[in-house]
Amino acid sequence: MPERTLILLRHAKSDWSGMEADIRRPLAQRGRRQAPKAGRWLVANVDSIDLAVLSPATPAQQTWELVAAELPAPPPTRIDERVYGASDRRLLAVVRDLTADIDTVALVGHNPGVEECVFTLTGQPFPMKTSALAVITWPGMWSDAGQQRATLRAHGRPPGATTPAR
Repeated sequence: MPERTLILLRHAKSDWSGMEADIRRPLAQRGRRQAPKAGRWLVANVDSIDLAVLSPATPAQQTWELVAAELPAPPPTRIDERVYGASDRRLLAVVRDLTADIDTVALVGHNPGVEECVFTLTGQPFPMKTSALAVITWPGMWSDAGQQRATLRAHGRPPGATTPAR
């Protein structure tokens, strides 16, 4: 049975100094420094990523652009309207719609949904600060997401993200 890997990534720190709506708020300087660190961490700790699913929000897209610039072979990207402002249930619906030929997905979204999704899948509470990631695995298909306890393989804000013993 194949193992599925979901990388939940909260977008990097956005800039609240302007008058932009939340969905159009650009990354702050701190966010532009955070996101590449997440990309370098992924290069060092994840074999490959088959697909990136992004929120349509500017901070999520800018975060992924900076992350992907660090990857030797960035995966195809899909913008999914359902990810913006999504609850854990809606994020799981996005995940369950993935096709069987995809093994590893990076999903770039927002809190509180990504934090709730980590808990729903693993049963472990984990704060998802800006640029934090959680690498979660389970055996089976994408449609099995949330049907059984998944394993939290790594979590944190790079470069200090921790990788639990297997």
